[in-house]
Formats: sequence, C-alpha cells, structure tokens
Amino acid sequence: MPTTTSTTTTVGAPFTGVRAATMRANVFVAPGRVEVREVPRPHAGPGEAVIRLTMTTICGTDIHILKGEYPVRSGLVIGHEPVGVVDELGAGVTGYEVGDRVLVGAITPCGQCHACLAGHLSQCGHGSGYEAIGGWRFGNTIDGAQAEYLLVPHAQANLAKIPGDLRDEQVVLLADIASTGFSGAESGGVRAGDAVVVFGQGPIGLCAAIGARLMGAALVIGVDPDAHRRDVARTMGVDVTLDPTEVDVPAQVKTITGGGADVAIEALGLQETFEGCLRSLRPAGTLSSLGVYSGKLAVPYDAFAAGIGDYRITTTLCPGGKERMRRLMELVRRGRVDLTPLLTHRFPLDRIGEAYALFGERRDGVLKVAITP
Repeated sequence: MPTTTSTTTTVGAPFTGVRAATMRANVFVAPGRVEVREVPRPHAGPGEAVIRLTMTTICGTDIHILKGEYPVRSGLVIGHEPVGVVDELGAGVTGYEVGDRVLVGAITPCGQCHACLAGHLSQCGHGSGYEAIGGWRFGNTIDGAQAEYLLVPHAQANLAKIPGDLRDEQVVLLADIASTGFSGAESGGVRAGDAVVVFGQGPIGLCAAIGARLMGAALVIGVDPDAHRRDVARTMGVDVTLDPTEVDVPAQVKTITGGGADVAIEALGLQETFEGCLRSLRPAGTLSSLGVYSGKLAVPYDAFAAGIGDYRITTTLCPGGKERMRRLMELVRRGRVDLTPLLTHRFPLDRIGEAYALFGERRDGVLKVAITP
C-alpha cells in the first residue's frame, strides 16, 4: 500500500505532503455483494473538490442497490450522505479553504441548467435541460460517500460549511433523510392546522413527521407495524401511532380526523402503503410520495374517486445544494430539530458489511448507522 502522510494541516494552510494513490471504499460488486476494496483516490479537477470523509451512513436506497432492485454499475462506490473536511480544491472554487468542515447533500445540482435555475435541483440536467433524478449522482452515477475520500462535483454549489458548534452526528442525517423527509411535508403543502398521516416510521418517515410538525400540522399520525419504531415516533413528536397489522388504518384515520387526512405521506415505496395513503385522504387531499418503487404501481379507481375527486399526487426526490444544507443546519443550531436519537449504531468502514446486515434486517432497534472511515 502506498506511503501516506497527513492529508490536511491547519485551516487555510496549503497541503505539502504526499497523497496516497488509493483509498478504502465500499464497492458494489453484484446484487447481494458489496466489498471494502482499495480503489483509486480521486483528485479535484476544475470546479470540483475532494473531501476526506469523517462520517457517512447507510440509506434504504443503498439496500435497494445491494439487492439489485435499483441497478448501478459493478465497481461503483456507493453511499450518498457525506460529512468531511476539504482536502483538495479545484480551479475556480472560491470561498473555501483546505481544512474546512463541510456537509454535502445527497443531491449535487450544477446550479446552472434549466432545471436548477427553475428551482428543480433534484432533476438537474448537468449544464442544460432536465434529467429525471439527475441531481442524485453519489453512489448512483459517480462514486459515492462510503469511502475515505469523495470527489464533489460542482463544488461551488454543493459545499456547505459546518458551523463550529455543530458535531458530525448532528448534521450527517441532513444530507438525505432529513432533506427528503421534510420535503415530503413541503411538497405535500402541509398548512397550519392540517391533519397529516405518514405511512412508514423508519428514518425518512420520522423526518417527514417532524417536517409536518415544523410546517404547522396540528395532528400527525404515524403508521408502522414495528412496535419499536412506533415508540420512537411518539418520542419524536408523533401524536398517534397505528399498527397496520392490527387496525384498518384508513378507517381509523378517517375516524380520528373526522373525514380523512389533509396530507398523506408515503415513505416506503410499496403498493399497500401507497394505496393506504390514498384511502386515508379526505376528498381533495394530497398524497405526497417519497418511496422508491419497483415493479408496477396501481391506483384503485374507487380510492381515487374515479379520477375526479380533486386529489393531488406529488412525488419528491430530496432537495440538495449548499443553501438547502445551510438552512437545515440552522434548524439544528437553533434547537428546532435534533436527529441524533436516530443514529442508533456506529461502525468503522472496515466493518460496513456487518452494518449493512444489521440495517437491512432491521435488527437491534436500528434506525440509522453512522459509518466512520
């Protein structure tokens, strides 16, 4: 293995050591198989940055990738929730210094294409036009964050400096699940006084519930068959929790709300939860879908009032970019949000296979796993 020296010195000081030629990273090999391997270490080109990762996590989407339900190329470094320290800055990146602590969103828009300039950062066209889910690049179309180093494209638009009074644990979940969950409430148009039901009380569903409360929902109902997750939901501010294996959830929601939820948020990506959301709405309600679906998705005509019940269905990929990350960090700094209870386990990068097994099998009360290179 090549000789290495320290990759950074004090903030703002130029790097004078010898950088390693390789790094350790978690690589997708084939469906059902990921491995920690030595891979080439990235270097920053014009407009890019390289960060030394200090913390990342495993996302439910990574489990879809591992299972082969979402296809990516063999050899890709996966993961998309990075916190780290600036190690290299490419030409043209200004306002940052080597050694700055930064949070980078899972979505890395270019900031210049039609989609970005129209405010649709998640559908970034990388310079022109639109591309469906084009803003999600880490661990999808380019190497991701479950590694020692990460190349950040369009660094000027995506490096968010971390305030000195915030720890990695306080901000790492903002990169994806908080941004995604909150966007479910935002896209759903939650208003002051609304009744909101969230199907799925995993990390993203919990964040959707928190987001609904932040936007003024008067009543938040959480749905999940897992008793532990329902318990956590109540500690995080969910008013009522329902077990779909024990009750008719749409009927219960309509009873509790007096006619149906104003907004239903789907956070699992399953036919049954999508349909449950639709059946839990009042007429003219909004279904805000965050789930990643595979196979076919059906919309029952009776639950949809034959298509003329003024229902609205919206889908959302989490917003990204440095301004989104800055705003989310302000919520944490000001004490409005504390997501650290969701980080239930911690593993080093070399043991990430164990972390995937724990997370994928939902053992030991796991919600999110912190990975430290």
